[in-house]
Amino acid sequence: MGQAIKYVVENDERRDDEEWIFASSKDADLTNSEETTAMFNKYKPTHVVHLAAMVGGLFHNLRHNLDFWRKNVMINDNVLWNCHLHNCKKVVSCLSTCIFPDKTTYPIDETMIHNGPPHDSNFGYAYAKRMIDVQNKAYNQQYGHHFTAVVPTNVYGPHDNFSIEDGHVLPGLIHKIYLSKRDNKPFIIWGTGSPRRQFIYSRDLARLFVWVLRDYPEIDPIILSVGEEDEVSIKETADLVVEAMQFKGEVLQDTSKSDGQFKKTASNAKLRKYLPDFKFTPIQQAIKETCDWFAANYESVRK
Repeated sequence: MGQAIKYVVENDERRDDEEWIFASSKDADLTNSEETTAMFNKYKPTHVVHLAAMVGGLFHNLRHNLDFWRKNVMINDNVLWNCHLHNCKKVVSCLSTCIFPDKTTYPIDETMIHNGPPHDSNFGYAYAKRMIDVQNKAYNQQYGHHFTAVVPTNVYGPHDNFSIEDGHVLPGLIHKIYLSKRDNKPFIIWGTGSPRRQFIYSRDLARLFVWVLRDYPEIDPIILSVGEEDEVSIKETADLVVEAMQFKGEVLQDTSKSDGQFKKTASNAKLRKYLPDFKFTPIQQAIKETCDWFAANYESVRK
């Protein structure tokens, strides 16, 4: 997401009165309070987009729930505390639809985050991310800070983590099909392919992040997503990647693998209230652009 925001700022959204600094893990270990403080003292930000997190796909979460909890809680506390110490005018943190209750009605919306336990597969990550919303409200109540959060649906695009084992579903599919095409082997979809997801292109999401940082007035989170009508199954998504990669080989399914959460349909009604005319990149075009970028940068991508 940081690379996507950098792309849209440099190509579409730059303003002369803004200086953007894109920090990375090379600047600080954000689980370390001293390193986090040193980075904030170096850059002295007035506005912060907080994207840092330990993240991973379904199978990584299943194996490491405690790690996801501990590291993300430390990161969030260090970042938001330093935003407070530097009296930042606006902070936008990033949540995820996987933090919502497992047993719920659909579509989910911003009022439902704390209504029940998240899915067992990623409870460590989900609870850590939920606590950002709690912290934002507490910082606003106690200090008057404008700390808020966005809730993207499934993000994909250039510069993603394309790890097959530990990445998210769509970049994992892209990597697997690339290898199947290169090695002339069958492409295997893990699970039944029936779970449904709303996918948002990282460059669309980046434009929305910039809008939230500049103009979104609330402390309460806002879901950033394509509409409910744009939800697709994992199998349909795989078919789009097959088409974009021009894969002509055999496609199989390994139904012994876990599907994870069947659906987590999110409402973007709040977003549409603020930005009724925002246009998302069509998924076929966005997947094709992502596949082309991955193929062109295969040797250097995260995988």
